[in-house]
Amino acid sequence: MVLLSSFFPFYQFLWTVYFVIMFLVGFWCIFMFFGYIIPLWLTAGLAEYFGKTKPFDPEEVRRKIMTEQEGVELLYSNPKGRGPFLHTDGHH
Repeated sequence: MVLLSSFFPFYQFLWTVYFVIMFLVGFWCIFMFFGYIIPLWLTAGLAEYFGKTKPFDPEEVRRKIMTEQEGVELLYSNPKGRGPFLHTDGHH
């Protein structure tokens, strides 16, 4: 009969690995919260709250289509009739 306790060393190893990983994740969360999130709240967050920054414009972060981008020249052809080009209407 194989007892569950015979697997104890391997289970102890797995729990040790899990503990170390969770320990590192926990410290990363603490450092990010106190090192990034709270300073962000105290600077940009309060500045936005008290109206010291310009209002958010969603158009600034919208992905612009090709014809709206600056410095982009859109070259395309719109062939008519018959020729050695690919038709989009499904026949040749």
